[in-house]
Amino acid sequence: MLTGVKMRFSVMTKAAIGSVLYSMAAMGLIYYLSSDKAVTISNVAQDEVAYEGSARGRDSVSTEAVPGVGSVSDKEAEREIDTISAKALGTESDSGSGGENEGKPDTVSGGDLKEDEQVKQVNDGSQMTVTEELSGEGFQEAEGAGLIFDVENAGTSYMRVPLPEKCKVDDLAIENYYMNQELCILVRGAGPDFYAINAISGNLDSVEKGICEPYEGGVKLRFSVSGIFEYHTILENNDLYVSFLSPREIYDKIVVIDPSCGGSNKGNLSKNSNKENSNKENSDKESGETELAEKDINLRIAQKLKEKLDKTDIKVYYTRMDDANPAEEDRAGLANGTKADMYIRIQVDAKDDSSVYGATAVYNDDYFIPGFGNVELADVLEREVVTSIKGKALGLEPAGEQDYAIRNITIPAAAVKVGCITNRQEAGLLSREEYQDKIAEGICNAILKVYENID
Repeated sequence: MLTGVKMRFSVMTKAAIGSVLYSMAAMGLIYYLSSDKAVTISNVAQDEVAYEGSARGRDSVSTEAVPGVGSVSDKEAEREIDTISAKALGTESDSGSGGENEGKPDTVSGGDLKEDEQVKQVNDGSQMTVTEELSGEGFQEAEGAGLIFDVENAGTSYMRVPLPEKCKVDDLAIENYYMNQELCILVRGAGPDFYAINAISGNLDSVEKGICEPYEGGVKLRFSVSGIFEYHTILENNDLYVSFLSPREIYDKIVVIDPSCGGSNKGNLSKNSNKENSNKENSDKESGETELAEKDINLRIAQKLKEKLDKTDIKVYYTRMDDANPAEEDRAGLANGTKADMYIRIQVDAKDDSSVYGATAVYNDDYFIPGFGNVELADVLEREVVTSIKGKALGLEPAGEQDYAIRNITIPAAAVKVGCITNRQEAGLLSREEYQDKIAEGICNAILKVYENID
């Protein structure tokens, strides 16, 4: 009897255990189906959407094998990327410029709308270069025919620029004149007649007007844009696709450097007898002295600062890197338009008392920025520059009415006055290349220290 009970208990136990195992297996299957592995296929669609929305280029498209589907060969992955690229751009694989499948779009003629090198990858494996230029000729000086714009077919994140047949990467050059808010595309081998009948289409939200000018064996397409942008490009089937990205979409760290004065505005001046001064073209032969101009000192410091910042991961915009004199409104506009982390103006001081020497910093005291703001930036700038040159600190000063840029910038902004040009000894130091390099090192150290503290 006991044996029979044990047998029935054993059977019941096994049945119960089997039921539990079956339930666990079912739950495990449900869990597996609800896990990331079961929905990985939808990630492909997400990649396509992310690619189209961010317009970052084909690097953002994942080619990893989907679990349970099998591996993807390199060639298959490449074909898949090209397909995704064409879908994201709103083009067919056999599309060209001016083809029959484009129909007769609504166009706007006359060129008007209501709107450090970076290497860009293109679909044939070669590279295209976008060159950053600070300023161009300006649209008011332009002479050229207005471009035609197709305002109907705008269902893409790219602006589409048609190109002549057999146009290659080597025939193209792209220049970003960010101080003028102008994009220039040089197309060698093309003529104005081509763009008189082929429209620019796609996303034209950021384009205000465009003209076509003859230029060195081809044409220059000049686009006035509504802000400061970075550009990503794709060359495909005789079409150039250009996406407009804000600097913040690409760079984590952004700084604006503004060497003040320039052009006809020489800034503060000093007669300097230092014969090592490079401004010898302004030499007063009767006195044997050389005129030292603030604009030249500021520019040389900025050029040396660029050499140092180019070695970091910081994106730097410069208001000028030659003897230009951008308007104060444009200098402030660059800082505000890029939404930079900080704006630093380089200046040279002048005092009525020629015995005064030393460095100071100027800040906007009209408003307070919580955390890290104007006065904090001015303080670290003065301290680091004075430490680097082993000089004298004159303290911080609030901005005056003459400091337009400082007073109209909405990000942390400060001007560092690196010395007094009216002091004969300090003017001699400011003219020396090694001293300018030390000043640049101090400004660079200040920038790096700021990022150390806010990261």
